[in-house]
Amino acid sequence: MQLSVKHLLGIRDLTPNDIRIILDTAVQFKEVLQRPVKKVPALRDYSILNLFFENSTRTRISFELAEKRLSADTINFTIGNSSVSKGETLLDTVNNILSMKVDMIVIRHSATGAPHFLAKHIPASIINAGDGINEHPTQGLLDAFSIRDKLGALEGKKIAIIGDIMHSRVALSNIYLLKKMGAEVTVAGPPTLIPKYMKEAFDVRVEYNLRKALEWCDVANVLRIQLERQNQVLFSSLREYSLAYGINKKLLDSLDKEIVIMHPGPINRGVELDSDVADSKQSIILQQVENGLAVRMAVLYLLSGQSGEV
Repeated sequence: MQLSVKHLLGIRDLTPNDIRIILDTAVQFKEVLQRPVKKVPALRDYSILNLFFENSTRTRISFELAEKRLSADTINFTIGNSSVSKGETLLDTVNNILSMKVDMIVIRHSATGAPHFLAKHIPASIINAGDGINEHPTQGLLDAFSIRDKLGALEGKKIAIIGDIMHSRVALSNIYLLKKMGAEVTVAGPPTLIPKYMKEAFDVRVEYNLRKALEWCDVANVLRIQLERQNQVLFSSLREYSLAYGINKKLLDSLDKEIVIMHPGPINRGVELDSDVADSKQSIILQQVENGLAVRMAVLYLLSGQSGEV
């Protein structure tokens, strides 16, 4: 089975069948990663450019490792050592690199829509690794994979996305994906960090009370407070935020059920999650990192036009 898209620009562009194909293929790659020899020759003749205009650790390393596991040739572009710092445009930069016959580009950019712009102008397949405050599709896919892996299905599950909804591209990709796959979604956090249009535009529940959100959900996907994207003061202090919306072990233990804790990382320990929650048996945060590698291998493999057994 093949995807209906040439690029992975966002979850919004994927059909439910596309999502199922990616998640099912990721299951096969997760099995590959358990083998003594974790490398497969699937993309041996492919050249992939990692074009990161924003700081990234987890996503960049995960993509680089996924590419190496698939035997692709990789080029890592560092903005500080490039002609971009001299004023070269994004399109000129990419066209210069494409003249070296690159097949795929993984891009993270602070400008919303940068991957979509490239997809209209160049022939290589584009994978969005995060654009502005729009989407982070592979994070949405790995989160969904992790939920399905833990609970057995996505349909009918109740997922609470908690924290800085307004500035989170992870939140948008998760909402699009979970709604397409039949899950129920609540966004929770301070009123200043949840856009007023969320309920109507995305057909999600909105909850300002953390305890009520936790009592409702099967899974809590907790987001980082993104101070670097906030251009105004949206809450009094990190301490005040933690007191109202931070999740600690005492709060979890007081619930009448055991819920799954997720976080896309990096964690602000002591702010949105206490360490005894992040490191607890209810947390699948480290599994998310492991699953991210399998999901990104699946995306690269499928966008290369391949399908079937790995």
